[in-house]
This record gives sequence, C-alpha cells and structure tokens, in this order.
Amino acid sequence: MSNNPAGKSRERARGRYGDPMFRRTALAPGLLAAIVLLVGFALIGGGGFVVIQFVVAILALIVAWFAFQAKQWWWIPLLLAIAVVWNPVFPFSFHGALWFGAQYAAILVFVLVAILVKVPIDDAQKPGRAR
Repeated sequence: MSNNPAGKSRERARGRYGDPMFRRTALAPGLLAAIVLLVGFALIGGGGFVVIQFVVAILALIVAWFAFQAKQWWWIPLLLAIAVVWNPVFPFSFHGALWFGAQYAAILVFVLVAILVKVPIDDAQKPGRAR
C-alpha cells in the first residue's frame, strides 16, 4: 500500500461512509428560476410575462438568502440586480434584444449560483444521525 496524499484529500471531501460534507441549498430554486426564465422567452411582451417577473424576482431573493447563509457574498449583488430588473411592481420598459440578453444573463447567473453555492453540513445535521 502506498500513502497517497491525493486519496486522503478525497477522503476528507466525503464522510467515512460516502456522506456528502456539504449541501447545495440553492440548487432547487436556482434551477427552477432558470426554467422559468426559459419559459419567459415565449411570453416576453405579452401579459403573461408579469407572472414570470413575479416568480423570477421572488426566486432571486430566495437564492440570494441562500448565498448569504453560505457566506458567498459575491453572488448577492447579481441576484439583487435580477430581483430589481424583474420587479413587476416598478417594471423597466426593456424591449426586444435587451430583454433576451438579460434573460440569458440571468439564466447563467442562476445556474452558476445553483451549482456553486454550498453549505457545509455539521455532524448533527447529517441524515440518519440521532439528534
């Protein structure tokens, strides 16, 4: 047997029994927001786009909260900007290519945040542990 330091670092990334050492709290709302934005392409300029704006603004604030909890502050300004731009109460009057570009940028931000925001799991929070 050889002492492989790389093997030991892989051991630390996962628990003794293969349990993950972190939780992706922003994964579900981030991917849901990306899906809603994809659907929003068909509704840009129509009356149904207001619903898309509400959902995206709310999900941006939820994902920003998860980024705050994970102490990954650099995502918060981007998510707050998305919440402001997609705010249906005081809407921006973007048209055409500008909205399409903003939709693509927001999809990219939501997918990146969903994948990269991680919260470490304490031993007490691991599934299957006595509490």
